[in-house]
Amino acid sequence: MKKPLKYLAIAFSVFTLVFTACEKDENIDDTSNFQEDMIINMNNLDNRTLVTDADLLEAISALDIDAGIVSRGDFHLPDGTIEERIYIGSDITFTFEDLNDLIGGGAEGRQYSTYNLVEGAYLTIDILGYTGGSQALSSKARTALQYAVDNYNNLNTTLQFNLTFGTNHQAADMVVYDNTVNNPNGTGGVAGFPNSSGQPHKYIQIYGIEQFSTNVNEHVITHEIGHSVGFRHSDWFDRASCGSYNNEGQGSNGAVHIPGTPTGTDVTSIMQACFSTSADGEFNGNDITALEYLYSQSTSGPCDGVPAWNSGTSYSPGDRVTYNGSLYERTSSGWNYLGPCN
Repeated sequence: MKKPLKYLAIAFSVFTLVFTACEKDENIDDTSNFQEDMIINMNNLDNRTLVTDADLLEAISALDIDAGIVSRGDFHLPDGTIEERIYIGSDITFTFEDLNDLIGGGAEGRQYSTYNLVEGAYLTIDILGYTGGSQALSSKARTALQYAVDNYNNLNTTLQFNLTFGTNHQAADMVVYDNTVNNPNGTGGVAGFPNSSGQPHKYIQIYGIEQFSTNVNEHVITHEIGHSVGFRHSDWFDRASCGSYNNEGQGSNGAVHIPGTPTGTDVTSIMQACFSTSADGEFNGNDITALEYLYSQSTSGPCDGVPAWNSGTSYSPGDRVTYNGSLYERTSSGWNYLGPCN
């Protein structure tokens, strides 16, 4: 029996420690309590306050990200701190600062990425499995987080996750914690997108998934980390995996097709908006293609970005050109050979 579980996705702002890799246990936990064909409603007001400000609603509508019900409500951080945030439907939430950054942004316009990706020094991500108090990860969730981190670190990308477990969430680049205590009726996870500074999204919540297998927990966490490094749902254009056919829109976060991946529905992608209880928590081939395309290992050479020599161009000392597969630099007396391009 299959039950699609819905992810939550939020957008807001965003360590180098050694982790010990685990070999994934092939045993599947008991899933006998699954209900059949249940869809999680992602457009509930719950206990939040409906937003009625016309200017704010118009600005959010202009983002074209399937606004649904717009509300204000509490967002719980792992130390118990509560922030007021804007919720769009039940599955997207923004700090007011993040929302202001998004309003007025441009959009172009499957795997799909947002415009913001993790960059520079932030490509090494210290990820913390939170173990403190009522929002601590269970033993199952910690194992699932290790599997999820292994999923990413086993690929040929520039992303490197360094996993530890503890309570110092302030020092971490990414924090995974269980927020079931504050969302007892929910099932899934909450994540967001990288910011414009190239930092990954920081706080990842899971909730209501302890009842499911370790593989399902791995799937949810791997999926939410995917959002945090810049991936939207692979079925963002119709949410077909949820049966709702509700276009999330391109919005100012952008939904940019990644070469080499499908432009239609990819039913086994880990980035599908909804998933079944048979999920194994692993990337499919298109997920791997997307990650290795956006975060490819550098293959740059000394001639990358250097223009070819042009007889009609006037060059000054210090200018560089390529000629017949080699790199040259202009000097006051001629051209200095710097070496082959490869």
